[in-house]
Amino acid sequence: MRLIKYFLTIFTSLIVFTNVSLAEKWDMALAYGAGNFHSANAAEFAKNVTEKSGGKLTIVTHPGGSLYKGGEIFRAVRTGQAPIGERFMSALGKEDPLLEIDSQPFLATSYTDAMRLYKASKDEIAKSLDSKGLVFLYAVPWPAQGLYSKKEINTLDDLKGLKFRAYNSATIRIAELTGMAPTKIEAAEISQAFSTGAVESMITSPTTGKNKKIWENGVKYFYDIAAWFPKNMIIANKDAWNKLDKATQDLVRKEAALAERKGWQLSKQGNVADKKALAEAGMVVGKVNSILQKHFESVGATMAKEWSAKAGSRGAAVLSAYK
Repeated sequence: MRLIKYFLTIFTSLIVFTNVSLAEKWDMALAYGAGNFHSANAAEFAKNVTEKSGGKLTIVTHPGGSLYKGGEIFRAVRTGQAPIGERFMSALGKEDPLLEIDSQPFLATSYTDAMRLYKASKDEIAKSLDSKGLVFLYAVPWPAQGLYSKKEINTLDDLKGLKFRAYNSATIRIAELTGMAPTKIEAAEISQAFSTGAVESMITSPTTGKNKKIWENGVKYFYDIAAWFPKNMIIANKDAWNKLDKATQDLVRKEAALAERKGWQLSKQGNVADKKALAEAGMVVGKVNSILQKHFESVGATMAKEWSAKAGSRGAAVLSAYK
């Protein structure tokens, strides 16, 4: 009897050890603060996976660049330093021009168009990331990008020499084509850049402006030009992914699809509520005049041609599917 109990104890211990060894813990690197809707959505995704996986996968979120800063996350996930993370897609144009497609000015100016563009490009982007050792999980857009400025902009001359915050090749090119002076600034540095006078203007979402309380840094104007709907994507390291059993992979995919759907809805809500918040804080929220609008659209057309040349046949195929 004692011998049987002894073997049962060993057998039970082996089962427990095996289950522990199969359990995975992923630290999720997020660039934006915990209150940002992208981070909140990612936290819910992580919580759902953790609870529903039965202990097989625990995902712990690290918002606000606390694990890796925004510009470091893609490399960290790719090299396996972080098993999962979030990155602003169009900041990775040097990795693949297709990742910039959602930041081509005036290509998609509504959520309906933004979703069509996403569907047209998603498979090709996922394939490209797979070749880099990454698993694409989901992507969520920011609200429509508008033009912020410390001073009123009524003419083309008002743009000349304006110190402009750039964060990717598309925004740098916009500055060049409009006569603005670009300075590369990550999202975490926006408030300091405006308060010190390093920049006077930027194109970004009403959500970013609201979260940064940008009006406190002397920014008075928000022009709702709906230039584009850039996305954040959630990616996982392929080696870490392959350690998961199929049931857990399927669960992560399912929860990713739910997080994507909810994220798009949150973005739409923010597109309305956050512009209202800017106005309530005393900022002037409105449209640019027709001359400036035509100028920006002309800039967009020029950039679309340049991007198509850079993206080659893959880009042309995506644009054809979109249109």
